[in-house]
Amino acid sequence: MTESSTTMVNADKRERAVLRLDRDTKQRVEYWAQKRGYSSANEYMADAVEEKIRRENLDYDLPTLEIARLNQVVDELKALSTNQANLERVITTGFDSLLGMTRGDNYLLDTEDGEL
Repeated sequence: MTESSTTMVNADKRERAVLRLDRDTKQRVEYWAQKRGYSSANEYMADAVEEKIRRENLDYDLPTLEIARLNQVVDELKALSTNQANLERVITTGFDSLLGMTRGDNYLLDTEDGEL
């Protein structure tokens, strides 16, 4: 390695790492590196490793469709919770009314005195 290439490697503060890939994987890396406009497959792999580390740390942006779907699920869960609470209230009130009627303490069973 010449002195100018050593200086270039150290200028961007990165260290060299060795990576072994299957032939098919290497071809896919080269294809995607070229398609995404990277200067080399090594640059593409370095970005891929950084992205994988960000995902492992849960530090990534969700695409808009995933955010919309997640918001929809949250809204539906909130609506389901509200419906369940309303159903619980109706059932409890209904059973209280039935128990009141069997005991005879219901206002509907009171005798009328003629006034409205």
